[in-house]
Amino acid sequence: MKKYTLVLFVLFLSPRVFSQTLSLSDAVSIALKNNLDIEVLKNNVQIADINNHISIAGGRPTVTATINDNEQITNVNQKLNTGVEIRRNGAAANQLNSNVTATILLYNGNRVKFVKKRLEQVELQSLQLVNAQVQNTIAAVMTKYYDVIRQQAYTRTIDQSIDVAQKRLDIVKAQQSVGLANNADLFQSQIDLNTLYQTKQSQQLIIEQAKTDLLLLMNVRPDTLISVQDTIIVERGIGLNDILKKLDRNAELMAADYQIRIAEQLIKETTALRYPSLRANAGYSYNRNQQAAGLTLLNQSSGPLIGLSLSIPIYNGGIFKRQEQIAGINAKNADLQKSILMRNFSNTAVRTYQAYTMSLQQLEDQKKNIDLAKQLLDLTLQRFQLRQATIVEVRQAQQSFESVGYTFTNLSFAAKAAEIELLRLVNELK
Repeated sequence: MKKYTLVLFVLFLSPRVFSQTLSLSDAVSIALKNNLDIEVLKNNVQIADINNHISIAGGRPTVTATINDNEQITNVNQKLNTGVEIRRNGAAANQLNSNVTATILLYNGNRVKFVKKRLEQVELQSLQLVNAQVQNTIAAVMTKYYDVIRQQAYTRTIDQSIDVAQKRLDIVKAQQSVGLANNADLFQSQIDLNTLYQTKQSQQLIIEQAKTDLLLLMNVRPDTLISVQDTIIVERGIGLNDILKKLDRNAELMAADYQIRIAEQLIKETTALRYPSLRANAGYSYNRNQQAAGLTLLNQSSGPLIGLSLSIPIYNGGIFKRQEQIAGINAKNADLQKSILMRNFSNTAVRTYQAYTMSLQQLEDQKKNIDLAKQLLDLTLQRFQLRQATIVEVRQAQQSFESVGYTFTNLSFAAKAAEIELLRLVNELK
């Protein structure tokens, strides 16, 4: 925790003054901490956790209290069978009705049980969606982090080529001083050196932009100065069969599996609507009716109540049947969507593994080519110094060295990117 706090402090405090070396683990930690998409999904988990309660499913009793108090001005005109007549205009009247009622569901075809089970599945699904976003974030940060390393490796290759170009220019100047070289060779050597310096400047821009993209994934200030000092090391022990066997660990697939279970619970919930509902009711009521004129001047009653209410669905135009059919189709769609995901992920795994193994195979050959290209360049430069090779031959050897260096770096990055994707597919990025 102290290490992480220190990294945050260094990244945010006076970013223009100095540059902080950023490790891969720190970059991932900061990205996970600051990722807004993950925060949204965590909020969804919290919502699902709150919803996952027996009261939401309808299994808890409800208690309600109602009070009605009406004040009236009435005109009274009554004739009693005793011959008495009552007439009065503007008589005041007051009606007070109040009650407290408790209701609990006793039976409704186990619908409460099915709803509660569905709410549990929704919460578990939301957790898997968070895991999927975490894996996607880690993969994006790792890929961009190694892209920065790749771009910096290009610069090192350019630096080596600049050293060679400088030596070539020095040789031409030395030869010209004794009358063994012409201005054409001198101008060409200087142009080549200047071009390499310009290439290095352009490459530096690409590096800075790659760092800015990395900072965006980390959700920190884009003008924060960071330094990445690392190498690309590829894990060589990944097997295709292991990846395919572990695909069911993929968080998106697990979320799709929970979606199937949610759809199955919805079928049961809809079917339960066909069953009767039995509720127990209990309460207490107080009623008071007061008249300023009339036969009954005061009528007051109060007392407890208890009873049962039974609701039996008989006919509703086939709504429940249609809802059940729709729920069944949704369940089939959820299963199909999981199958589609599995198919796509399997295809991605195979294609990525093919790129992974091919890159590793080419890396072995490219290592040999690097040694050969370096030896060829040194030999050609020596021959050029002895005037046994032309400036064109030196440039060709130099270009071969650059090309081999770029290819080796690209293969290393491609193998690492494929490794990251394979681990992401099986939910094993950390």
